[in-house]
Amino acid sequence: MTELHILDDLAWRGLIAQSTDLDALRRDLDAGMVTLYSGIDPTAPSAHIGHLLQWLTLARFQQAGHRPIALVGGATGLIGDPKPTSERSLNDRDVVAGWVDKLGAQLRPFLDFSSRAPNAALLVNNLDWTEGLSALDFLRDVGKHFRVGRMLAKEAVSRRMESDEGISYAEFSYQLLQSYDFLELFRRYGCTMQTGGSDQWGNLTAGTDLVHRVEGRSLHALGTPLITKADGTKFGKTESGTVWLDRELTSPYAFYQFWIQAEDAMVGTYLRAFTWLSHEEIAELERLTEEKPQAREAQRALARAVTALVHGEEEVARAEAASRALFGRGELAELDADTLAAAMAEIPSYTATRSERPTIVDLLVGSGLSTGRGAARRTIAEGGAYVNNAKVESEEWEPADADLLHGRWLVLRRGKRNAAGVELAAT
Repeated sequence: MTELHILDDLAWRGLIAQSTDLDALRRDLDAGMVTLYSGIDPTAPSAHIGHLLQWLTLARFQQAGHRPIALVGGATGLIGDPKPTSERSLNDRDVVAGWVDKLGAQLRPFLDFSSRAPNAALLVNNLDWTEGLSALDFLRDVGKHFRVGRMLAKEAVSRRMESDEGISYAEFSYQLLQSYDFLELFRRYGCTMQTGGSDQWGNLTAGTDLVHRVEGRSLHALGTPLITKADGTKFGKTESGTVWLDRELTSPYAFYQFWIQAEDAMVGTYLRAFTWLSHEEIAELERLTEEKPQAREAQRALARAVTALVHGEEEVARAEAASRALFGRGELAELDADTLAAAMAEIPSYTATRSERPTIVDLLVGSGLSTGRGAARRTIAEGGAYVNNAKVESEEWEPADADLLHGRWLVLRRGKRNAAGVELAAT
């Protein structure tokens, strides 16, 4: 079978929103190894799943024989790309430097940095070529090539200009800094292509324009679409916040649950963008979603694939075991404390004290699984009350120390689908 061209694969996966010239890019890709880059600013101690999409895009190009450069913006992160709504807070230099190291460590598993590979990936920090640059040289060598009118046309800039707050010169100049990155990477490594989200399109094309003005070369920019939910709202946000790659900010269990809760209308989009599954595998999962949506096979495949990619197969097994155990299809006692705590954070929960000597009726009402004591009693009488997956048949049942998972937790369930957690404190 003929291997699919990288651009055709990206198009099938829905990952091409904009391009400077796809035909010219195809010719250059066919002519030999292309060096391309994508950048991330250290504005937080972790990358999130939006950044993951860019790293996977770089990885797809590397798999096709091209050389990726992953840039972490130690310089641009000190300024920040303009937000449409308000000025960014400037973080301390030492904080930003620490985040640069964390993001660099996070992205390494997604690319091949082996020196033996002819297209080995590079990890760079734009502070290396920006820190020693004087303001006068930057204005003369870079600033003179930019026209203020075009910079004002950028949506985030124009919205801020129309607001009461306005925009600082620092954020307004961000586009110059990012464009200068492309120029430096072209000079240092022969980089001729930049990828990024479509919301960065103005910055991407500003970089190609700068290189054309300074070096007389026409380079490439490719924008990936902004992935959204079915209703068009921002993807990667939950009630508890952003879905991070750092396990301390988003636990592997919560990460797994985010993907398994994907809407039927969007699961195919997510499979194409975030997994290495083949076209045939994804097409089959899309067919199953259409014909048997209740089975949620595509969501399970998606959650397994992306969680394994970020956290490893062992965490997938733990997350699946926790999901089964919470709803009566596995052993709660076999879950480790961290996985159980993460699972408890994803279901309704409350804290009771042992001194209160709560009964099963108290627990059902306190957890919100029953609307009142009468409803709780009916649940028990009908055989629908469970503690740690064991049916409770008496209204007077009270938890003993032996019932507490890892010395602190109870898992309540009403029927098959409604679960809640209780942390039983000493006092």
